Amino acid sequence: MTDAAIAISVRDLVVGFGKNTVIDHLSLDVRAGEIIGLVGASGGGKSVLMRTLIGLLPKRGGEIAFRDSGGAGRRGVLFQQGALFSALSARQNIQFPLRESAHLSPGLLDEIANAKLEMVGLKAEDGDKFPSELSGGMTKRVALARALALDPALLFLDEPTSGLDPIAAGEFDALIKTLQQTLRFTVFMITHDLNSLAAVCNRVAALADGKIVALGSLSAVLASDHPWVRAYFHGARAQMLHLG
Repeated sequence: MTDAAIAISVRDLVVGFGKNTVIDHLSLDVRAGEIIGLVGASGGGKSVLMRTLIGLLPKRGGEIAFRDSGGAGRRGVLFQQGALFSALSARQNIQFPLRESAHLSPGLLDEIANAKLEMVGLKAEDGDKFPSELSGGMTKRVALARALALDPALLFLDEPTSGLDPIAAGEFDALIKTLQQTLRFTVFMITHDLNSLAAVCNRVAALADGKIVALGSLSAVLASDHPWVRAYFHGARAQMLHLG
């Protein structure tokens, strides 16, 4: 694979807190234009890895190279539970990254925010609501609209369907897939939702013991003989979801 086909290149990444090493010489390539799903045990370092990739946590060693032509400004993030600013309306939340990075008129800010609301399946009038007035599904959609405000080349999603009922989760998965196919951005998605892995991910990466222990299509990862991967994908819950 050529460098031009890689959006993120991670080599021998080490991240830790105090004496505890969470990410231990991890290497991973994220392909441009793909949706890659990251799975791992609770507390196993998934969010630590993502937060290191987006610059919120320092690394102790290794290299992280972004090869998207848009540069650092073209990365959007959807945090767990949406992480909307409670004192701002939905529209103002979407406008926040635009206000931080560009000098736009109030009218243009409203126009862009309304377009992003429509893009994620909401109405312009929903932009007047505050986070406390939004349902869980609407909160996720507003957070996604904010992540897309700067038309990112890379989109980071941290447990995007967490807290949603199965119908809402399925609708959100479909939205992600449609937007990715239409806008051609790259998605790095942390998820514990096995249905999401099957529905939207081109490849799956399994994180255990601070490293990527399985990587490939879902069927390839299902065939892994790593103990944690087998326990995760071939346990009773996975069997119920027909992934085993």
